[in-house]
Amino acid sequence: MRQRQDDVRRLRPDEGAARYRSAPGTRLWEGMPALLVRGVFTIFALCGIGMALITGIPEEVRMSLFLAMIVFAGILLFPAGKADRKVNYMPWYDILMAVLGAGVFLYFAFHAQEILLQGVRLSGLQLVIGAAGLMILLEVARRSVGWPILIVVLLFLAHAMVFGLTNPSLAGRARYLVRSLFYTKQGIFSEPVSVCSGYIVVFIVLGALLEQTGVADYFIQLAERAVGSFAGGSAKAAVLASTLCGMISGSSADSTAMTGRVTIPRMKEAGYAPSYAGAVEAAASAGSQIMPPVMGAAAFVMAELLGVPYGDVLRRAVLPAILYFAGIFFAVHLKAKKEGTAGIPRERLPKLPDLLRRSFLPAPILLLVLLLLSGLVQIRVAAVIAILAVIASGILGESIDRSQPFPVSAIAAALESSARTAVTIGASCSAAGILAGTLTMTGFGGGLPEGLSRLAEGRLFPALLLVMLFCIVLGMAVPMTVAYCLAAVLCAPVLARAGLPLPAAHFFVLYFGVAACITPPVALAAYGAGAIARSNPLRTAVTACRIASAAFIVPFMFAYDPALLLIDASPLRTAWAFGTSLAGIIGVCAALEGYLFTEMHPAVRILAAAGGLLMIAPGRAADLCGLAAVAACIVIQMLRRRREEQTPEEEPEAPADHRQ
Repeated sequence: MRQRQDDVRRLRPDEGAARYRSAPGTRLWEGMPALLVRGVFTIFALCGIGMALITGIPEEVRMSLFLAMIVFAGILLFPAGKADRKVNYMPWYDILMAVLGAGVFLYFAFHAQEILLQGVRLSGLQLVIGAAGLMILLEVARRSVGWPILIVVLLFLAHAMVFGLTNPSLAGRARYLVRSLFYTKQGIFSEPVSVCSGYIVVFIVLGALLEQTGVADYFIQLAERAVGSFAGGSAKAAVLASTLCGMISGSSADSTAMTGRVTIPRMKEAGYAPSYAGAVEAAASAGSQIMPPVMGAAAFVMAELLGVPYGDVLRRAVLPAILYFAGIFFAVHLKAKKEGTAGIPRERLPKLPDLLRRSFLPAPILLLVLLLLSGLVQIRVAAVIAILAVIASGILGESIDRSQPFPVSAIAAALESSARTAVTIGASCSAAGILAGTLTMTGFGGGLPEGLSRLAEGRLFPALLLVMLFCIVLGMAVPMTVAYCLAAVLCAPVLARAGLPLPAAHFFVLYFGVAACITPPVALAAYGAGAIARSNPLRTAVTACRIASAAFIVPFMFAYDPALLLIDASPLRTAWAFGTSLAGIIGVCAALEGYLFTEMHPAVRILAAAGGLLMIAPGRAADLCGLAAVAACIVIQMLRRRREEQTPEEEPEAPADHRQ
């Protein structure tokens, strides 16, 4: 809308190129080299879509071609260090590494069938090629993701070489490790890379195109119109906008960047402290990885590991996601009421006619949801149909607003940015494959679950606590997708042995992988939001954990009552589970904030917290006791508020009259 284009507007394709060229840690390309690099990334994205759609390509060939592009594009994008980050500069060793790395995977792609027929009889040259491919791929992961993931992988590889493998010869152990990790489906060519090359790339392109059409800014404006005028409207709009944008991003970092650039300054302008504004955005954006329909790379891997359609994962994810965002929204509401924070002035709210005029923008998302839930087409086909719908909506948007060019420049910018995102995710998935393969071949993947099971002694609650701690620590060290893949292999069997249904076990580890994004001291989502808010990152992370307390409660709720995940439950039982869970979250949020209608007495806060936590425990009796406790707190607070309103304020005494 015209009057707000200075504050909220869609990123233009040329601005996107400039942003990526100046992104921290990436190479600086300008002029003709920049155009060539953009062309490489555009071709990469198009090839990714093509390989995902062509079903006749053998899986090994598709994955090796995909990794060849990941390696080449990754080295083209990320320098080895700060010293190499110069304008239009790429040292000779990076050029050699890019060509060699791509050549290694292309070699396997063109000789996949004959190599697979060789079995264990690999030549010395083939072993050297495999070792080079693994090292270069790990270097790309280090450059794109960071040192922690490389350190973790190297520790597991060292454990395999020194303790895990039984071959008495060091050379024999090395040969076995290279063959298993590079030439079989036990390593880099396992489920994470398969899912990334087959599904995730297409959804990344879809999300990038949706952003180019302006749907993210539309969601921000829609959220402001819906809840902006209420108390704390800027913070509530941030939560709602992040919820909606999370549906298309599937990434806490992307969601923070899309919405935080607008919502965080709005919250600071409304009077919120910078750390609180950043915390609200971090807490809400972290939930993008559990918000259907995209959810993130881990959800696609989950569907593959469980052997179920992706639509089945989406259906199970809906109610817990609603509880998560409802908890954040309620925490923000209580904070606004407690401090008397006003809403956005009505004259500054987006105009309803302008929103209605652009109401077609979210239509591709609705179409995608319907296709995924119906199961009429494959996942990747549904994503491509949604991509075509996005392009159509962009053309329609251009006819409405000529100031927003579409589709040619926007499509090119979306393809380029999606390829850049795919490099990081592809490198992470490759590292996850190496880690999972190392765990499997050394037996550590079976030993750790056995150890955790013995510690838990077959009881569910100790098992849940141990797995929660493991997932949070793991999520601090490696990216979300890697953390989920490892936790699914190591921890889901522990929970299954303790009596938890397997889908609930996978969702449990997924949720605490998400919680790691806002848990200090790492808290990547909180650090990103803190950078936008210019606030202390640790204080932002601590506040985000308090706001997103639902992230730590909801997993226990569906662990004890899988009806929230639609597992073996009637509609009535599911409604009861959802209602009691929502009441429990309200009780805990009120206790943490110390406010419900008015300030809460410490004893009432304890009662509210106890009532909320009681509704986590299994059984109808615990639910009823929890409901009674929360209801009692509500009644107490309402009566206290009424007394405060009826008590007249004491008027200051009039000055004494000294006149005689």
